[in-house]
Amino acid sequence: MTSSMTAFARVQIQEDWGSLICEIRSVNHRYLEPHFRLTEQVREIEPALRELIRKQLKRGKIECSLKYQLNETEQVLDLNRALLKKLQLTVREIEAHFPRVAPVNPLEILQWPGVQGNKETEMAVVHRAAIKGFNAALVQLNEMRQREGQELKSFIEARLDTMGDEVQRLRGLLPVILQSQREKILDRLTEARQELNPERLEQEMVMLAHKMDVDEEFDRLDTHIAEVRRTLENPEQAAVGRRLDFLMQELNREANTLSSKSIHAGLTQSAVNLKVLIEQMREQVQNIE
Repeated sequence: MTSSMTAFARVQIQEDWGSLICEIRSVNHRYLEPHFRLTEQVREIEPALRELIRKQLKRGKIECSLKYQLNETEQVLDLNRALLKKLQLTVREIEAHFPRVAPVNPLEILQWPGVQGNKETEMAVVHRAAIKGFNAALVQLNEMRQREGQELKSFIEARLDTMGDEVQRLRGLLPVILQSQREKILDRLTEARQELNPERLEQEMVMLAHKMDVDEEFDRLDTHIAEVRRTLENPEQAAVGRRLDFLMQELNREANTLSSKSIHAGLTQSAVNLKVLIEQMREQVQNIE
């Protein structure tokens, strides 16, 4: 299924030991680029979270936030006395070298990583819940990305239909344009009262037809349109968004060539219409995974 790179997911877990709030934001990016904001208690599970992202997402800038809050009723501190003893000895040694240094604030010591814990809560339980919640948020994120991806697919397919109709209309219009140019040449010769040289006229028409030979551009437009459709129908292949972006460039190249070969206002306007449709698709393709 075609996926967008723009989505948001939020999962909250409430247990006896406290709460976990997981938020994931995803926006378009050329590569997969995750960023984490984790509270200290769950920071050590970041590698596991990165691995979950790598398995489920291909592209996008991913902003991940995971907050852990302990229930007030569970906040019975368990001091790491061995670490406190080491800190005490270190502080005394520092004070011996710098006797004028202000006394150490005990509250600052409590902020030292590993000094305080919780008797009631095993952090392994919190970590398992955090990974489970993060995975649930990723599932939610993917669902939103896929829903938006389907909307983008429908938008692009509608433009492809319009482009296909325009190309077919132009194919049928070319003989009419050539006949119109032939009549204009005849009218000019008549107005100038010049002798009509059939051989010269046919040479002019051959040159004109050669200049207006855009069958190759029409064929390539049809081919690229078909390839865009095929890519949208097979989103499991790698780098779908980048592949579509490349195809938009190729479509635009053919539309530009069509415009440069134009000698008729109708053909020029059609080339402009095609470029507008291609640009509309290109803007949406930037957001496809």
